[in-house]
Amino acid sequence: MVTESPNGKGLALIPRADGKLSLKDFKSDQEVRWCPGCGDYAILAAVQSFLPELGIRRENIVFVSGIGCSSRFPYYMNTYGMHSIHGRAPAIATGLAASRPDLSVWVVTGDGDALSIGGNHLIHALRRNINLTILLFNNRIYGLTKGQYSPTSEQGKITKSTPYGSLDRPFNPISLALGAEATFVARTIDSDRKHLQQVLRAAAEHRGAALVEIYQNCPIFNDGAFDPLKTPGLREEITIRLEHGKPIVFGPQGQEKAVRLTSTGGVEVVPRDQVADHEILVHDAHNPDPSLAFALSRLDEPAFAHVPIGIFRSVDRPSYEQLMADQIDQAVTAKGTGDLMALLHSGDTWEIS
Repeated sequence: MVTESPNGKGLALIPRADGKLSLKDFKSDQEVRWCPGCGDYAILAAVQSFLPELGIRRENIVFVSGIGCSSRFPYYMNTYGMHSIHGRAPAIATGLAASRPDLSVWVVTGDGDALSIGGNHLIHALRRNINLTILLFNNRIYGLTKGQYSPTSEQGKITKSTPYGSLDRPFNPISLALGAEATFVARTIDSDRKHLQQVLRAAAEHRGAALVEIYQNCPIFNDGAFDPLKTPGLREEITIRLEHGKPIVFGPQGQEKAVRLTSTGGVEVVPRDQVADHEILVHDAHNPDPSLAFALSRLDEPAFAHVPIGIFRSVDRPSYEQLMADQIDQAVTAKGTGDLMALLHSGDTWEIS
């Protein structure tokens, strides 16, 4: 007999009677078809590797995607899944999560799919705190349609659709999610497998809407977009690894630079030896006020001056389906069993003979 117990998402954990699930159990029989060198391969391998740790049956896991290179993800997972329509994955996943709280529902999307046509669906899924784990693959380009600029492409970006350079100021997905009051917001990198899995594990265990931005290289249409974060020496100079409860210091040796508050309420990077210990900002991912997390998300403006990665925010708030279930229970308790026909014929109705 296997005993069921809840995980962080409130889902029943039901391991196989013959032992734990493995990476192989989550690989589908479909040939993986991304361009050679695509960062999606690393993300897929990381997800397939850590999912067995959750102890959730494959039939209780669903991956919903929109349109784009990343949206082929459900084909390669031996779970339930849906390759839906452009930008609408959060809306479809919302209906699924609200009606089936026993499922672990994941959204896989890209910067174009999620932040352009799907922007409205994304921010409302976040503000409602739907119990979803949203993976936003950000390669700063439209890859599937062969290299047009995307909502995260930098100003001046020359592409097939912007031959003289993009005029748009790009979205910062982390800032956007924090502005929408998402309860879990994080950033990681496709090539840093250990960090990627740590962040994914925390997101999967969070009850409510969890958004993880993943910097993902497109070797064909935007190769090298994240090289500063992957080049030895330079990456240590600019990468800020956020850890809850720890002072925010970084550098080639781990502590040459520090982050402190400014007089205007923002944050800035300063030499470590020029600030006292009490001036260094201590990261608080559980702060109910997202202001400091938002300020930290702005440190990579202009792009890659300093880039925070890790969990920006992780706070507890009732999820949408919890609130919905409570409301239904309260209504039933107050009024008894509902009568659908009485409801349909209540108020201003007419009979036509």
